[in-house]
Amino acid sequence: MSLAHTTVLLWAWGSLQAFEIVGKENIFQRTPCPAFLMFDNAAYLADMSFELPCPCKPEEVSAVVWYYQKHLGSSHTKVLTDFDGRVLTEAAQVRVGSDILVRFSIRMFSLLVFRAQPEDSGLYFCGTRKGDYFYAYDVDIQSSKGMVATFKDQGQEPLEDEYHGSLRVFTTFWEWTPCDRCGVRGEQWRIGLCYLQSPDLSPRYRKILPNVVSCGSRAVPRQLRAKASDHNPELLVRSCLMPCKKKKKVQEGVMAIFNYVSKVGSRPWLPQVPIQFHQQRLGHGLIISCPGARPEHAVAWDKDHQYLYRTQYLKGVNGSMRVFIDHGNHLHIRFTQLEDRGIYYCWRQGERIAGFRLGVTSPGRYPVSFSDPETRAALGLFLIGYMLITVIFISIHLCRCCCYLFRFCPNFSPRLSLPQL
Repeated sequence: MSLAHTTVLLWAWGSLQAFEIVGKENIFQRTPCPAFLMFDNAAYLADMSFELPCPCKPEEVSAVVWYYQKHLGSSHTKVLTDFDGRVLTEAAQVRVGSDILVRFSIRMFSLLVFRAQPEDSGLYFCGTRKGDYFYAYDVDIQSSKGMVATFKDQGQEPLEDEYHGSLRVFTTFWEWTPCDRCGVRGEQWRIGLCYLQSPDLSPRYRKILPNVVSCGSRAVPRQLRAKASDHNPELLVRSCLMPCKKKKKVQEGVMAIFNYVSKVGSRPWLPQVPIQFHQQRLGHGLIISCPGARPEHAVAWDKDHQYLYRTQYLKGVNGSMRVFIDHGNHLHIRFTQLEDRGIYYCWRQGERIAGFRLGVTSPGRYPVSFSDPETRAALGLFLIGYMLITVIFISIHLCRCCCYLFRFCPNFSPRLSLPQL
């Protein structure tokens, strides 16, 4: 290829890149910012990750800054940026309960919040370094602790709407998830969040429907929010059946080695998914997470050849459950027993993706570590008991000192009576 052809190709490639950048910038030019700042209402379930796009900005603004307020007009405002837009956070490194300043990321002017918690509910502003706002969101993160599970196969129905005068409280359901298993009977579910309808809402907040916002929205007056506080999110579950996708053929070299080994000796065990090994002490708790799964994903768990259906193992179905699945798709094993040994398989979006081989060892002796939660709990109980005994001891002696000081303490010494002669 001649130098002229190379120059033409490089010029064409640069033109395409320039066109792509201009096309992205034209999105902001076509979307004018509102003259009066309004708040778009958005609701999510706890532990979910969400994205807030900044759909408009002035042409002279090259980088946006995101701000957070708990309430409108609050004096305490968090700045969710390093003022250069270089803050990047990976979802796999985010832990539950960490501060929002650790669980966010800014990419292409959009704000990403990982594993949101109810404490993250509030107002999010897209603006400039000088504090000029040009777009805002009203975010409601609803807790999953009191979530109500409804199983359609058992004839159960969702919660009915509640009416308090002109206030209507109801549940808005998301779309059904895909079937969580393939080739066998599986389950699918849809998440329902709390919403309300009232003519007494603040007009500064944009509604999906007329006079309809989520129950935790800042547009809801305090007295109305108290009436809707008992309406918890819902989880609607039903059975499903989905065929499995055709798997890719294994490479010929791998199959040749496998066939040779099987002819020489016994046929080896070839796992279909990656298997992770773990040893757990007898009587200790364990929580297993599915790789890459989020609360909105369709996730299922199996133990060897036993299917752990949510109709039997969902958290809250039975108050005395030792093995259960929480609303974040984690598998919990409390007080691990010897019969818990085996391989636990994880399904995600209808495909088995990973296995977890669990071994249970006898208690024995093990080094004490302050990173162990049980060690910290035992130490905390010991310190609380010691402080309680110390307080009681000091209180008794203070009472005795006060009695002797003011000389009204009764005399409990035994009296000896002399025998009469």
